Amino acid sequence: MKNGLFITVEGPDGAGKTTVVSMLAEKLREDGYQVLETREPGGIDIAEQIRRVILDKNNTAMDARTEALLYAAARRQHLIEKVKPALETGKIVLCDRFIDSSLAYQGYARGLGMEEVYLINQFAIEGMMPQLTIYFDIEPKLGLQRINKHKGREVNRLDLENLEFHHKVREGYFLLLEKYSDRIHKIDASRPIMDVYQQAEKKVQETIAARN
Repeated sequence: MKNGLFITVEGPDGAGKTTVVSMLAEKLREDGYQVLETREPGGIDIAEQIRRVILDKNNTAMDARTEALLYAAARRQHLIEKVKPALETGKIVLCDRFIDSSLAYQGYARGLGMEEVYLINQFAIEGMMPQLTIYFDIEPKLGLQRINKHKGREVNRLDLENLEFHHKVREGYFLLLEKYSDRIHKIDASRPIMDVYQQAEKKVQETIAARN
C-alpha cells in the first residue's frame, strides 16, 4: 500500500472496541500489512500524561471546555508524533477513538456544541481525517454493565457519569452517522464479539480494496 490508511474505531466504553482493534491488527499483519495500533487519548508519552489528567476520578471540578481542549491537545501531539509518520510510511493505522469522540462527548453530551468542538479540533488536526470510522453501537446500560464485570479495567471519570449522559453520547454519535454516512460505518456491538469482529474486518477489507 503506497499511501497509509487511517482507520478509527468509535463508540461508548464497554462496546468491545479495544478487543476488536487488537484482533484486526493481528489479522492485517498476518495478511502482510504494516499496522500501527494506537489509542486516544494517549498513544505517546505526552498524550498519556494528558490522559491521566482528563480521566482522573479526582478531577471532578474540570470544566467542560478545559476537558475539550485537553483532548484536542493530546490529539495534536499524538497525530504529529505517531499517526502522521506511520501513514507517511504506508502503514495502516488503527486508532481507538479520534475526533468523533470529542464531537459526541464534549460537543453534544456536554452541550458545548458540535460545531464549536469541531473547530477546536480542526486547529489540532489540520484537516487530517480518517478514511474509515467504525462505530460500535451499544445500549449505554449494557456497555456500563460490561465495564463493571471487567474487573481488570480502569474505571475512569467518564464512566462515573450518569446514564443520561451516556444516552446523550449515543445521540451524538447518531447525529455523526447521519452527517458523515460516507465515512462512518455502524456495527451492532451488542452481538457476540466474533460477530462484531467479522463485520468490522469485512468493512476494513472493503476499504483496503477500494484504496488499492
